[in-house]
Amino acid sequence: MSPRAAPRASSLVLMALALGLGGCGTGSTVSDTHHLSGGLHDAAIGVPVAGRIPPRLDPSNVYAADGPNMLSPTVRDDPSLIYVPNSQSNTVDVISQKTFRVIEQFPVGALPQHVVPSWDLRTLYVTNDAGNSLTPIDPRTARPRTPIPVLDPYNMYFTPDGRWAIVVAEAHRELDFRDAHTMALHHALATPQCAGVDHMDFTADGRYALVSCEFAARMIVVDISSETIVKTIELAPGAMPQDVKLSPDGRTFYVADMTANGVWAIDAAAMSKVELIHTGLGAHGLYPSRDAKALYVSNRMEGSITVLSFATHRPIATWRVPGGSPDMGGVSADGSVLWLSGRYNAEVYAISTASGRLLARINVGEGPHGLCVWPQPGRYSIGHTGILR
Repeated sequence: MSPRAAPRASSLVLMALALGLGGCGTGSTVSDTHHLSGGLHDAAIGVPVAGRIPPRLDPSNVYAADGPNMLSPTVRDDPSLIYVPNSQSNTVDVISQKTFRVIEQFPVGALPQHVVPSWDLRTLYVTNDAGNSLTPIDPRTARPRTPIPVLDPYNMYFTPDGRWAIVVAEAHRELDFRDAHTMALHHALATPQCAGVDHMDFTADGRYALVSCEFAARMIVVDISSETIVKTIELAPGAMPQDVKLSPDGRTFYVADMTANGVWAIDAAAMSKVELIHTGLGAHGLYPSRDAKALYVSNRMEGSITVLSFATHRPIATWRVPGGSPDMGGVSADGSVLWLSGRYNAEVYAISTASGRLLARINVGEGPHGLCVWPQPGRYSIGHTGILR
């Protein structure tokens, strides 16, 4: 375990470093018919227009805009950093992707859970769960701004058209639709059947969200236009669903399950359970590779990462983090490094995606959780620690 570098308080020092880092209810059915809304953007990886869902660049790959180093002009000059929310320390550590060292630390609200990129890629939000606030971060300077009062923000997503932020108010069993810029409340969607509401992803056309219910052993399906729950999917007794990710072809959702020790495959058209794919103890976080060929599954309780093939739906490799607790994170812009928080070890892991070799263990604050890798390729963000399309 490498020693932690002393945090630097000066934003001028951070900016100098940054310049050297480079760009780094329930219902019966869900329609099987998907319709793509129109969208505008200034180039293939340019800036989309809020209010419309940008069309897919490739109908067979929802991650076509997320390839290696396909950075939007909006983020191209942002410093390559890792933002780590430390839930028990109430701080955010900032790590250089170049040196693998902590170069900054700043306080935030109580129980920070995730660092979430905004839909327009211009702001990173720290979700201060018990602090009932969001701390905006300017990704150009890596400095926090004035907190925004928001009820119980465990996690946060954005509707694919960029109109609404969806604040996951887990303790209140709500999905709060808020203005994506002002965070003014638009609609509080009660989810009484979804104890532990926490993670989601959207269908390829953006019409529906599949949402995990960690303490209810089920998933719910939310119709985005009507802001209603239209279906419930039962998993298995004792199931504990976590992170959710859509396959590149848009046909399958993958749902990590900490007690089933694997990943559920959910048919994205019928919204029905297909199978459980075993990975490792405490399957938790899900991250597509930059070439959209593999899904990285963090197995928190056994200190491993399973590499799952999108083509075969089967594991093709297992990487070990001895004594570690790999949790949430993301993939570097060039696709070469998988970054994960060590939830129970007060550390962050940098892992080579070419070999699975552990490149670094970096000491951070207590209880590191949903870290954000920035910048990332893509045109717009649908939230969490960086789901870009």
